Amino acid sequence: MKILYVYAHPESKSFNGALKDAAMVTLARKGHQVKVTNLYAIQFKAVLDAHDFRIRARQDLFNPAHEQIHGIATKSLAPDIMEEIEKVSWADMIIFQFPVWWSNMPAILKGWFDRVFIQGFVVDLQEGRVYDRGLLKGKSAMLAVTTGASEEMYSPGGIHGDLRQHLSVIMHNTLEFTGISVLPPFIVFGAADMSREKGSREIDRYRNVLESL
Repeated sequence: MKILYVYAHPESKSFNGALKDAAMVTLARKGHQVKVTNLYAIQFKAVLDAHDFRIRARQDLFNPAHEQIHGIATKSLAPDIMEEIEKVSWADMIIFQFPVWWSNMPAILKGWFDRVFIQGFVVDLQEGRVYDRGLLKGKSAMLAVTTGASEEMYSPGGIHGDLRQHLSVIMHNTLEFTGISVLPPFIVFGAADMSREKGSREIDRYRNVLESL
């Protein structure tokens, strides 16, 4: 299987870094082809703006959606966007790994979606090509996330609310919207206060999940 691994954490020596490294070894041992986008390492530009479009459809008015459709049709998007689009096109599956900040993804990953999941590539709103008719139908995806807060705080009755409900916005309104089939998320709660022993167990649990793909 061809897997794109989109990783969004700024510290390679973190628990997230260890989790990602374990994933690389596990996926390679299973014989998968893997490409990695390490967003912080490449200093990925997170802001969608007019500079993303080398040949503009209109110079007098900046309409991001119209420019995206024009940009993908003319292959005139910024080189870093085109590179990520090629990776997504190549992949059978995309794994997104990130720490949960403010009950959501880090801004750099949100920027990746803003700039890479563009109209004309992932959906066609004019033709109704969304959800089960989305342009990425046939691909799958999984979220692998860590939280600083405990599972109790992120439970349905917890003070932060159900984390799985928060993640459903990404899973349904973003990924499934494009036609991608989404697997259950892998979640590590309370990563900020974990012992080394607990961390090792969680990494082993992640390996088991990846081995079953």
